[in-house]
Parts: sequence; structure tokens; C-alpha cells
Amino acid sequence: MAGHGSPKIVANGTGLSIAVIAGSWHDEITDGLIAGAIRVLDASGAAHSLIRVPGAFELPLVAQTALRAGADAVVCLGVIIRGGTPHFDFVANAATDGLTRVALDEGKPVGFGVLTLEDEQQGFDRAGLPGSREDKGAEAATAAVAAAVAIRDLRRA
Repeated sequence: MAGHGSPKIVANGTGLSIAVIAGSWHDEITDGLIAGAIRVLDASGAAHSLIRVPGAFELPLVAQTALRAGADAVVCLGVIIRGGTPHFDFVANAATDGLTRVALDEGKPVGFGVLTLEDEQQGFDRAGLPGSREDKGAEAATAAVAAAVAIRDLRRA
């Protein structure tokens, strides 16, 4: 699994405002991702809000808007499962490229928790649910908090 060897990062997010933005497809998997992200944000001390969007394609625009509205970072969560058409590739590329562009254009962290899957079981394995092997929502939130703290510290220096 990709989670093997992942770093153990603990960051104090006190004073940070973080938006969790989540797609609405595959709700059981997405709800697991959200729960993992919220758990990490609560433990870090960061203030947070949850914004639901239709799907992964909408994540970049809403992330950019949240950052421009004052969020210190965003955690973007979504589920894209490969089907029988190239739609998967278009949506996965748009979400990935769009969120990368948002982070660079806004100079603020984007925690990336968009699962690109071959089948639903891979999502259950990564959603942080009972029996899951990984918790990608928690990982995305940890990355967002740690990066936001690093940026805050660099700007204060």
C-alpha cells in the first residue's frame, strides 16, 4: 500500500482557518475521508468548515474561492472511480491540475485527498473506515496543516 513509510507529522494548527471541501459522489467513502480530515483538524487546534460540492471537477474553483475568502489552507476530498469511458481521465486530470494551480496561484496549501480508483473497494481501503488500511482524509488534512504552519512561519521570519 502507498501508506507504507508515510511520515508521522504533528502540527499545531492553532490560529489557522481551514476549509474542507468534499465532493458528493460515493458518499460512504467520502464521509470516511471527511471524518479523518476533521479528526486531524480538531486535534491540531485549527478552526475549520465543511463545504460540499457536486464532484471532484468542482473542487479547484471552490478551493480557490475559499482561499481568497480568507482560509489559510484547504483540504480537498473526492472520489473518482474509473468507468468504461475516458471521463475518468478528464476529471482526474482536471481536479489534479486545477488544485495544483490553485495552490501555486494563491500561495496557500491545498491538501490533496482526491482518490483515483479502479474500483469501489480501493476507496474503502483508503477511506479511514473500520477495516481500511489507510486514511487519506487524515493524510490530506495533516499535509495542509503542516504546510500552512510552515508558510506562516516563513512569512513571519
